[in-house]
Amino acid sequence: MKIGKLTLILLSGAALAASSAGALAMGMGGGGSGSMPSSSSPPQPQYDPAAEYQEGAAALEAGKYREAVTHFQRVTDATPKVAQVWLMLGMAKSGAGDEKGAERALERSVKLDDSSIDAHRQLALSLVKLKQPDKANAELAALQAKDSSCAGTCPDSANIKQAIAAVQQAMGAGASAAAPASTPPASATDPAAKPSADTAPPKPLSLAMPRQGDGAYVRAVSLINEQRFAEALVSLDKAEAAIGPHPDILTYKGYVWRRMGSWAKAEDYYRQALAIDPNHRGATEYYGELKVLKGDMAGARALLTRLDATCAFGCAEAEELRRWIDHRGDPAS
Repeated sequence: MKIGKLTLILLSGAALAASSAGALAMGMGGGGSGSMPSSSSPPQPQYDPAAEYQEGAAALEAGKYREAVTHFQRVTDATPKVAQVWLMLGMAKSGAGDEKGAERALERSVKLDDSSIDAHRQLALSLVKLKQPDKANAELAALQAKDSSCAGTCPDSANIKQAIAAVQQAMGAGASAAAPASTPPASATDPAAKPSADTAPPKPLSLAMPRQGDGAYVRAVSLINEQRFAEALVSLDKAEAAIGPHPDILTYKGYVWRRMGSWAKAEDYYRQALAIDPNHRGATEYYGELKVLKGDMAGARALLTRLDATCAFGCAEAEELRRWIDHRGDPAS
């Protein structure tokens, strides 16, 4: 897909920002959900993981942790490779008092997306609670390595520093709690004393609401148009944190990773989007373009056939992929 074409999608994003969360689930951006190729009038999808994700986020925000666990568990069942959902499940399990379950969910989140600052942070905090200092220190070291690599210049720099501070704070509080009774903290002997910043509980992650996700989505599309891909990825992460595993967001994540040269990650995101919406035109086109780049012309033609069946009267996505196949690469190059 040409960058110029994304400008049209930005208009959809602006409308999306003014819509309800329910409208998001219908699919915008690179083409929403439509008829299955084998049927002209199939029933509506029976399950919407993004909508259930938002219910889980609302329950988590309200402190209804067991209810949140139920919602997020269903979403992980439907979309088992979306790291953000495992992060939210881990936070819900921690709130519900299941710290071992939280550890497992957060480890899965980190494994799926090692770049996630929030997943490393939450896993470290969970490990502190479980009194596993070696593993907690490993997560802290991972965050510190990211901070060193970033050197204050990457879009997520502030979040990295906040995560490091939160983990170090939790570790300090844990060490204070484990200190001998003969050396109590000042607050235990002086009622007027206030907890220091070192012993106060770390500030929890703030949960974004769907409308904030809409704004982050529109911002991401604008950044993609400007070819500011690293920043776009941060905005897409914010959109996903608020909205959940929406195929439009996953498709754009794939596009950004492809433009950043990570074809394996790009393919993974396209597959995730198509697992939720098999007829998503944007994901199908982008996946086809990736196959052209990889020299898999048969795979690209198969995806074009799927687009032609989905777009009964033709569509821009099918025509763009056809140009890529005819050119055996980006027709704009």
